[in-house]
Amino acid sequence: MISETSSAPRGPLFRVLDLTARICITIAGIQLVTLIAIFGWLVFGRYMLNDTPTWVEQASLLLVVWITFLGGAAGVWNRAHLSIDFVREMMPPIFRIPLRWLAVIGVLIFASYLAWYGVELAEKTWRRRIPMLAIAEGWRAVPMAICGVLSVFYSLYQLAMLLRGQDPTEH
Repeated sequence: MISETSSAPRGPLFRVLDLTARICITIAGIQLVTLIAIFGWLVFGRYMLNDTPTWVEQASLLLVVWITFLGGAAGVWNRAHLSIDFVREMMPPIFRIPLRWLAVIGVLIFASYLAWYGVELAEKTWRRRIPMLAIAEGWRAVPMAICGVLSVFYSLYQLAMLLRGQDPTEH
């Protein structure tokens, strides 16, 4: 995200994309708190009530997938995803600039596959049910598709910045 002292433009597109990333982080945060609460219920049920809630395992697996992919999408926007920027940034500009392009294009390609195959996986698994939760198995693939689509938009925005001669790592 852009710091308050940044001089990069903050147009309507930036604000929309930044808002989607903030929504992803907020939802993932709420899901993380929910995950902690249901594990608390698991421990309480198992040791205090002597009745282990069987749905907790499947619910926690579903939540972990959502937390991971929503956080991953926001990481692409915030450029907080796993990368080795310091090597690239230590190089002279003749190498640094093409490597920035290569990094953004690489994320764009990966995100495109993630979106495409996330939708495909959701469609193929929608008719099956998650045991103990009685909801469609496809809900495990939906966050993959969401992450892919958002990451495509975030990468396209970063490519547009590069085209304008701006450094997307500074916005």
